[in-house]
Amino acid sequence: MHHPRTWLAGIALAAACSSPAAMAAGYPAGPVKVVVAFSAGGTTDTLTRGVSNLLAKKLGQPFVVENKPGAGGNIGTEYVVRADPDGQTLIVNSVGPIAVNPSLMKLNYDPLTDLVPIVQLATVPNVLVVPPSSPARDFKGFLEWIKAKPHPTYCSTGVGTSSHLSSYMLMDQLGVGRRPTCPTRAPTRSTTCWPGASTSCSPRCPRSSARSAPASCALAVSTAQHSATLPELPTVAESGYPGFDAGSWFGFFAPKGTPAEIVQTLNREVNAAMPALKTQMLNEGAEPVGGTPAQFATFIRQEHAKWAGLVKKFDATAN
Repeated sequence: MHHPRTWLAGIALAAACSSPAAMAAGYPAGPVKVVVAFSAGGTTDTLTRGVSNLLAKKLGQPFVVENKPGAGGNIGTEYVVRADPDGQTLIVNSVGPIAVNPSLMKLNYDPLTDLVPIVQLATVPNVLVVPPSSPARDFKGFLEWIKAKPHPTYCSTGVGTSSHLSSYMLMDQLGVGRRPTCPTRAPTRSTTCWPGASTSCSPRCPRSSARSAPASCALAVSTAQHSATLPELPTVAESGYPGFDAGSWFGFFAPKGTPAEIVQTLNREVNAAMPALKTQMLNEGAEPVGGTPAQFATFIRQEHAKWAGLVKKFDATAN
């Protein structure tokens, strides 16, 4: 029979071992699953694998990337929302599933409250691109060209992405009007595009012979700041539309209820890994960010408010 004091001491020891601080001290307890809500090979996937490899080396456990694509990123996101909040299941997510989809689609969860922001990894500018057959060779020429077209079309990287809604933001700035006079999204190659930054674009797109003509002509970037990978391109903001900022971004999240100590551990280690990831990120057209969980949370709410207003104004849909 245990002495009462011994029994009470055992309870105290068990409580201490199960406390958030103790959990963080032994974190991670085993392999960590890092979900990507998109297919392998894309920017989100590539950045996730790069940082996961460094986290595995530093924290002494495998960080295993698992792709769960579908429904504009909602399938993988909900999977992590429903996971145990022990830090063993994380997600690297982007602007679409976190800041756009709650307004654009009916969800069974709220990513703003059901996930805990850990750290922002990077931003990626969208690039305004036209085919070489277009008469536009700069942003001013693009404005003249697009305003003269009764039903402009565009392509984007997917439903719910910032490239999907960037055209609505641009048409709003241009004063072209509400739907249906705003651009129609086309799933195939079309008139104007906002693909992710790519070195395959031809900045300024100088006129050339058909034999040497570029596949696309990059005219401007959508972010407030110049792109480190395409520094010669102007921003839409400095081209006459102050405040225009419609880039993509990526960051780490954990299920709601994950101990703050674990969140802080992950935040610290990802920030420490940023310098080693810089070259890889720039090669992907991404620019490192970092920062605190609180900074990331504030940024996310600002992004959600921005895109929610645009979705409502233009009655944008996921179709």
